Amino acid sequence: MDDQDREHDQNREDREGPAGRGGPHHYRFRSRWLLPAPPAAVYAVLEHPEHYPRWWPQVRAARRAGDGTVTTRVRSAAPYTLTVTLAARRRDPAARVLEAALTGDVEGWARWTLTPDGPRRTLAVYEQDVHTRAPLLRRLAPPARPLLRANHALMMRAGRRALAEHLRAV
Repeated sequence: MDDQDREHDQNREDREGPAGRGGPHHYRFRSRWLLPAPPAAVYAVLEHPEHYPRWWPQVRAARRAGDGTVTTRVRSAAPYTLTVTLAARRRDPAARVLEAALTGDVEGWARWTLTPDGPRRTLAVYEQDVHTRAPLLRRLAPPARPLLRANHALMMRAGRRALAEHLRAV
């Protein structure tokens, strides 16, 4: 784990305890990524989740439907693939905010907020608030919670590294 990972990957629990306010099936995540490009360039990549598999290895597939939603298949280190559909709730290039409702194996929302960090860098904050809906995840929630949180942290760490590399290449 490099300093960037330690400083900017935050996988936090709610203040109310390990299961949070929403019970054992509720998860809140927050990651902070420093990226080597200005906010407009980062926004241009992040606003197209159907292209995430091009640069984010854990996003195994993504398909845009006619209604504008994007269905993704995501798998990190754990031997389980999540299917999640994203429906845009907010796309605001001026405020540099992207937010989507999530349905499928998890249900809730996710949001990217981008701020400049100097003239050629961006701080990207990713927040996610979800409940597990997949039967297996719900059954495993209490004993596997630390594993599921660690799996998410690994995915986000890999995503940050891959996006930074992708931004350097374009």
